[in-house]
Amino acid sequence: MKKTLALLLAAAMTVSLAACGGNNSSTTTTAAAGETAATTGGQETTAAAETQAAETQAAGAGSELAGTYDIVIWAPDAAVDLTKSQVDDFNSSNEYGITINATVEPVSEADAASNMITDVQAGGDLFFFAQDQLSRLIQAGAVSKLGTQAAEFARDSNNAASILAAQSGSDLYAYPLTADNGYFMYYDKSVVPEDHVDSLEDIIADCEAAGKNFSYELENAWYNAGVFFGTGCHSDWITNDAGEFISIDDDFNSDKGLIAAKGIYKLVSSPIWVNSSNADFASGSAVVVTGTWNYATILEQLGDNFGVADLPSFNVDGTDYHIGSYSGCKLVGVKPQTDAVKGAAIQRLAQYLTNKECQLARFEAFGWGPSNKEALADPVVQADPTLSALNEQGSYAVPQPNIHGSWWDIAKVITTDVKATDGSDDALKACLEKYEESINAVFTMSDDVKNAFTVIGSINGDGWTLDLPMTAEGDVWTSNEAYEMEAGTEFKCRQGKAWDVAYPADNFVVDTAGTYYVQLDAATGEVTLVPAS
Repeated sequence: MKKTLALLLAAAMTVSLAACGGNNSSTTTTAAAGETAATTGGQETTAAAETQAAETQAAGAGSELAGTYDIVIWAPDAAVDLTKSQVDDFNSSNEYGITINATVEPVSEADAASNMITDVQAGGDLFFFAQDQLSRLIQAGAVSKLGTQAAEFARDSNNAASILAAQSGSDLYAYPLTADNGYFMYYDKSVVPEDHVDSLEDIIADCEAAGKNFSYELENAWYNAGVFFGTGCHSDWITNDAGEFISIDDDFNSDKGLIAAKGIYKLVSSPIWVNSSNADFASGSAVVVTGTWNYATILEQLGDNFGVADLPSFNVDGTDYHIGSYSGCKLVGVKPQTDAVKGAAIQRLAQYLTNKECQLARFEAFGWGPSNKEALADPVVQADPTLSALNEQGSYAVPQPNIHGSWWDIAKVITTDVKATDGSDDALKACLEKYEESINAVFTMSDDVKNAFTVIGSINGDGWTLDLPMTAEGDVWTSNEAYEMEAGTEFKCRQGKAWDVAYPADNFVVDTAGTYYVQLDAATGEVTLVPAS
């Protein structure tokens, strides 16, 4: 397959998109009005509200939902104004007599889950969040399960990968918002010729000959897992309907995994490899594996030498293996409501905000790649060079499911261990055996370790690999030792040596150098520094 994609200039982006307004009956009539009553998170729906919701569902009448509802929406800062406009469009166009009086607050998709589970009652009624946060939201009772017809609407409207991201067990808990969280390859056409982009070995040779770097963040599980997927491996964390992880089905430690480890060794053993997914062309790279978020910067850096393609293949023992990847998305969730009718009205709004027109409007405004199947087929979306590369790589991508928070630290070490070997089969097998032992240990961890908080970060120059112990007194956890920290030192407090529960939402950054104990109030998520006496 010819992979190099022609660079389409910004003029293609000027084609006007349909406004996110107008009658939305085609996207709302498939979901029953009274679905999704709150029954979790300590919020119990009253019997009267349940009865009203059931009658509304049976009647299917818009008048049952008519009314004004005050809600809080959490949306990324860049999308706040557009979200307000889309809510106004919903109010003027919906056929149910619903008026949403929304306060739209800027909360990033990465932070939404941490903020929600800290205080569900104070959280947004409708919120945008990253797919890897779904399990913790379900366990905290912070997101409503979709009813049968609402789930049918979501499944009919969106691509399969985004639906998998919104699912736990057999149930859906959210509406897909985007399907653009993946990676592919940008390259400098003056260094890597078009007929070499299919071959990892050729690209490495081109970079070595030109004295240029190959940036690929393989000491990051999200990226190195793709090499294993390319050889036919899988890693699936199994959850029950409560969102709890109960087992793992993983074959990285196998003959197929050994082939992947050999592929990783080919690159990381070369002096041109850089462990980065940044836009590094200005600092000496000729190839960068990253995503759509770096497009504008890379285009500016490369100019006429801009190239973009799906990932290459590598060869082991005469067989080519196309490097795979994770594909991911962002979702919209609705918080459980004590008033089931209000909950149903918010579900209607969530469906509207994730419809074709609203997704296209976000693509036009921010370049967010749609998950809606009709929006994905739109000519302007099809013409975007980075989304085209992402789409081609999608043939080799694995939708990112719910993953235990400890896996990211366990799997990223594979690359570090592989790089430290001599590349022999026995040495590489030992790396994979160590990995398998670590993932199996997740399910033998004691309750004390699962519940304990630790500090992890750049303290003592550590590169986020060592958990520093803390001791609890009530809800307050304090580090066992005081640590000397420079200004700019970053860290988090996390539970169970995993990332499912971690505070603060953004890294804590030390303002003033000193020697400090780290203190966490687990009830509020507040992290503070206590000077050592």
